[in-house]
Amino acid sequence: MFGQDIGIDLGTATVIAYVKGKGIVLREPSVVAVNNITGDVLAVGHEARRMLGRTPGNIVATRPLRDGVISDYTVTEKMLKYFISKIGGRFLFAPRIMICIPSLVTEVEKKAVIDAASNAGARKVYLIEEPIAAAIGAGIDISKPCGNMIVDIGGGTTDIAVISLGGSVVSTSIKVAGDKFDEAIVKYIKRKYNVMVGERTAEDLKVNVGCVYPKIQDVEMDIRGRDLITGLPRTLTIHSSEMMEALEEPACMIVDAVHSVLEKTPPELAADISDKGIYMTGGGCLIDGLDKLLQERTGINVMIAEDAVSCVALGTGKALDNLDLIDRK
Repeated sequence: MFGQDIGIDLGTATVIAYVKGKGIVLREPSVVAVNNITGDVLAVGHEARRMLGRTPGNIVATRPLRDGVISDYTVTEKMLKYFISKIGGRFLFAPRIMICIPSLVTEVEKKAVIDAASNAGARKVYLIEEPIAAAIGAGIDISKPCGNMIVDIGGGTTDIAVISLGGSVVSTSIKVAGDKFDEAIVKYIKRKYNVMVGERTAEDLKVNVGCVYPKIQDVEMDIRGRDLITGLPRTLTIHSSEMMEALEEPACMIVDAVHSVLEKTPPELAADISDKGIYMTGGGCLIDGLDKLLQERTGINVMIAEDAVSCVALGTGKALDNLDLIDRK
């Protein structure tokens, strides 16, 4: 089989892969379970996620990407190798791979991504900035000379950019996204109830009852954790109004970052954004009410892209069509 072109959204929480001509072929959590003693990879993706917080001493289930960048190089490389072989089996030629990166990564972080993908079996590696990929994936024509604002909230980073003529004019990347929401929930429950809950429980709470804008109807969810005073398991009922209190700080940090990008935007482009609105993509933007909060604070219409979680991967996939042009340059 000829080396296919693959687009990978290497996310802190999820890896999504797009193969040219086939669409999205893989969507797995970026979690790897490794045997500490032998260094062997035991499970990757969904299977490894089930092990988070539930492993014996010799097995560690880790997330090799933190805050949008590689924190454990060897594990990332093994994870990519596993996913690439899962997508294409054995390639006659190594595939060309395009990978998304947050907009403000350093040269060292870029090199780490390129090296990891090359060692995992890529013939050539291309990088694309997340907000640009997200804009393409959301169906925005970024080649025109008019401003579009994208807020891409992933697991590790929130990337905000004003895009015109195919490039970003003003952009910023903050390390406040899905993971920080989870951390805020863990801290809140510990502070208020003296109960310790795990990462996965916090994520379930965020998805089911999390909100950052007042809801018409208060919803609730039962969770279990460990009581820090007695040391015994304890069941709690958490309401969405409490979640709003817990998530207020990270949500405001994202709104402030959007505000600071708008302040630096040239007036002509700011006028375009005011007409067209702000597009939100990424899994983190699905928290209930985040679009309403942003709309209220900025006074600009806010839209959530159609398939928000897959936007970056779809955009990377569409950008694969231009690889030959990039090669010629």
